[in-house]
Amino acid sequence: MFPLEVETLARLLIDEVRERHLRVTTAESCTGGLVAAAICSIPGASDVFERGFVTYTNRAKQEMLGVPGDLIADFGEVSEPVARMMAEGALAHSHAHIAVAITGVAGPGGGSPMKPVGTVHLATARSTAGIRHRHELYEGQTRLDVQMAAVATALLMLRDAI
Repeated sequence: MFPLEVETLARLLIDEVRERHLRVTTAESCTGGLVAAAICSIPGASDVFERGFVTYTNRAKQEMLGVPGDLIADFGEVSEPVARMMAEGALAHSHAHIAVAITGVAGPGGGSPMKPVGTVHLATARSTAGIRHRHELYEGQTRLDVQMAAVATALLMLRDAI
């Protein structure tokens, strides 16, 4: 179902998180739950995966994760501040130790000169550490390519947050 790279990253993540007795959660917009699905596609994921939030709309980001509407209005849903708040909100609304959040423009439409298709903001939050942000521009790729690249990046970021 997933490319070998994504499957391998998910398997490594599960092993490392299990060793440290931690739990992870996801908050996803443009990937629509693909990070959670990648993790859950690996046997034993229930040992480490706490829950996933698919917050495709701004309203969902506000209601499920507590992202302030003013923040979305000021910076746009595809932005560093929103990704950071999504990660914080996922931790606050779960029993996980580490969260990853993704918001972006997967395409093929919806882009703008300031936020072209392929623009993705990711953030990780850990209950015992700060928030890390990463901005990516996956240019010239299909919607699925953008999503899979974002999934791989999110899994790497989760491993780095351990």
